[in-house]
Amino acid sequence: MTANQWMKTPKGYVAASMVFFLLIASFWSQDISGIYNGLIAVGVSSAADMICSRIAKRKRFMPDGAVITGLIIALILGTTSPWYMVAGTSIMAILSKHLLVYKKKPIFNPAAFGLLLSILFFRSGQSWWGAFGDLPAWSVVFLLIGGYMVTNRVNKFPQVFSFLGTYFILLLIMGILNVGDATDALRSPFINASLFFALFMLTDPPTSPAKVKDQVIFGILSAVVGAVIYGIFGGLMYLFIGLLVGNLYHILVPKFRNAAIIKPVSQSR
Repeated sequence: MTANQWMKTPKGYVAASMVFFLLIASFWSQDISGIYNGLIAVGVSSAADMICSRIAKRKRFMPDGAVITGLIIALILGTTSPWYMVAGTSIMAILSKHLLVYKKKPIFNPAAFGLLLSILFFRSGQSWWGAFGDLPAWSVVFLLIGGYMVTNRVNKFPQVFSFLGTYFILLLIMGILNVGDATDALRSPFINASLFFALFMLTDPPTSPAKVKDQVIFGILSAVVGAVIYGIFGGLMYLFIGLLVGNLYHILVPKFRNAAIIKPVSQSR
């Protein structure tokens, strides 16, 4: 596959968007710490991915998924995060991709899994600075344009709309009822984080369903779990937990469906 062909793939769209966001957010804030962390995250993720693939004896391998994982991690972790935290988060993300698998596909979104563990182990600060939360409000247009291109390419609009619709409705209701700090989640930078999350993490093809019905359920489930976790505990991990629960649904439900179909057939014999 040539570079031009790769750029037209879903991974090419995501990688290009991530790099663009990294550069825009860094130059606008006049702080290159994010670029530095991006290089660390991408380098460590790619190295870990190549080592794991070599151990698994994969003949053909391109660490493009690891590059995307590293970029997402760098754009979410605070720019002041120390190098070892960025590297550790990247390693945990890639290990989950290779160790927690079902039918040779990762069960959980690697970036979400690594970032969740980084909160638990490193008490990491996650600013979602790459979602332009600290930039003027109009900069969200960049997120929407890049997100539209990616979501359209992977055919995940039902998933994105069901998540965002459910998520914001629940937060609005929780805000009216004064549950937790729900009203804060309806302001920047939380809205920016939600859009980035829905458009670039929720839509990951290997860890999310393809059928429209399953996409809708996946999006609603991720939103409900995330909103409930936010209402009870607050903090920064609610989106990741919601997505990981959705990932489990993506793996387990088809398995149960197949079992339900096979069982009646076997009994009829």
